[in-house]
Amino acid sequence: MPLPLLLFDCDGTLVDSEPILAEEMALGLNAVGLPFAATDYLGEFRGARFRRIVAELQKRHGDVDPDKLDSMETHMRANLATRLSQELTTIPGAHEALDILAGYPSAVVSNGPESKIHTALSVTGLGDYFGNRLFSGYTANCWKPEPCLHLHAASIMGYLARDCIAIDDALVGVHAAQQAGMTVIHLNRFPDAETTPENAIMISNMYQLPAVVERLTREYWQIPVPQHSAGGR
Repeated sequence: MPLPLLLFDCDGTLVDSEPILAEEMALGLNAVGLPFAATDYLGEFRGARFRRIVAELQKRHGDVDPDKLDSMETHMRANLATRLSQELTTIPGAHEALDILAGYPSAVVSNGPESKIHTALSVTGLGDYFGNRLFSGYTANCWKPEPCLHLHAASIMGYLARDCIAIDDALVGVHAAQQAGMTVIHLNRFPDAETTPENAIMISNMYQLPAVVERLTREYWQIPVPQHSAGGR
């Protein structure tokens, strides 16, 4: 039996992009008359697709001209790309966890555009871990919290959902992977503000990930841990 497939979220799980993203969203949305603070993203909307956030804000505050929205989004994404290329860092422990788990098949599953995923992984030096195994909601035309993005990634990689472990910091991703029928590890970096859903496995930092994955590999898949993967923290 092959090792389980590890499906990593990107923003907030591998790279610390969410504070930058929240700031740029707030600037763009306020500029078109949709009240939004960076804390709104980090609280209510973390991990959600941008257009879903826009749709919800328009329900609350009124519609905005579609051309104006398109122009704002283009400008926002350009600013975001510049800032990510200059300011982005990894989530602490991400490099170390990926080094230890290098023997496992893996891919990135993100609601963000593919170009943004590429930028994030390239800037932080994580690209070599995943190659072209990147699955974007914009490419698949399916976004978390729907399960189809995870299922799409698993299918392309040749795995059944039951043989996948999804790692995500945002509840939208946790719920998506659970609905897909996968084993889910919730990177809960804000345990005082966020509750890990039932049946998801909580870790509070990425240093803890290898030990959890190795335990699941032994207990649920009954596979010995790869030699170069042993010794996780």
